Amino acid sequence: MKRFRDFFLFCSGAHVPMLKRAPSETNKYGGIGATIFFTGLLAAFSGGYALWTVFSSPWGAVVFGLVWGLMIFNLDRYIVSGMKKRNNFWSEFGMALPRLILAVLIAIVISKPLELKVFEKEINQELIVMEQQVFKTQEDKVKDRFQQRINVLNAEITQLNTAIQQQATKLDTLQIIAQQEADGTGGSRKQNLGPIYKAKKADADTAAAMLKRITDQNGALIAQKRQELLSIDSTQKATVGGLNRSSIDGLASRLDALGHLTDRSVPVRWANWFIILLFITIETAPVFVKLISPRGPYDDLLEAHEHAYIIFRKETIEKREREHNKRMMIGQPAVNS
Repeated sequence: MKRFRDFFLFCSGAHVPMLKRAPSETNKYGGIGATIFFTGLLAAFSGGYALWTVFSSPWGAVVFGLVWGLMIFNLDRYIVSGMKKRNNFWSEFGMALPRLILAVLIAIVISKPLELKVFEKEINQELIVMEQQVFKTQEDKVKDRFQQRINVLNAEITQLNTAIQQQATKLDTLQIIAQQEADGTGGSRKQNLGPIYKAKKADADTAAAMLKRITDQNGALIAQKRQELLSIDSTQKATVGGLNRSSIDGLASRLDALGHLTDRSVPVRWANWFIILLFITIETAPVFVKLISPRGPYDDLLEAHEHAYIIFRKETIEKREREHNKRMMIGQPAVNS
């Protein structure tokens, strides 16, 4: 237990030999050091998981996690060790405010990858939906690229079929008129196959010949355009089949999926905020403990040590100045009166 206590005292950033002269303060600084250590440990897990989601490299994740955790540990240790207790609370708060802001930023950075791990199952389901939306968007863009030509070809085919139908309707009308002239139900109202009937029959025959010619011409054009439609359809399917169908599983995609979940689900949003607040609380706890705790024996010893050093430095400077002035006086030539 003594080794753990000494280690946590080291983590607190306190001067351990001086702190042992104030044993009543060891519990407070041991708790601060433990909080700093476990914050660095969580940062290591967070950084390692973040790198794993990007590169899927176990060794890279372990190395980066250790480096990231040590960096956060050292930064937290520096933040706490740089705070000194004075007798003015507002002066101490002003000095602690930048450290608190930095601690909040660190907490947010640490919490994000761990949030992704906490909501991993929900994020994986959301990623599937996002993949389908991306694939559909890609397919729609491909279809839009060919749709204009498809619409033109379909319009031309419709126009050609309409021309055939119009000519067929005209032929039917002329045939009915000729038949009515032959049986006396129309036209001259005389049942005969005279010149009037022959003229109307000739019009119907001309329309039939025209229908055959239009049908042959338009039919060939329609077949050509339908063949082009089949070619476009094959090209479109080949293009869609060649689209990149790789899964969306990067860090940015997971953050995006978490954002979708928090926007859509109130419980997930609250859980997300509670996790962030938890890490902010853990990260800022050492600073707040140092800020609100009363001045103790360790602070008095530290201030006395710093004061003694300041006096020693001033005395050393003054001594060097006197020696310098003495040498200057000795080296100065005498002045004849």
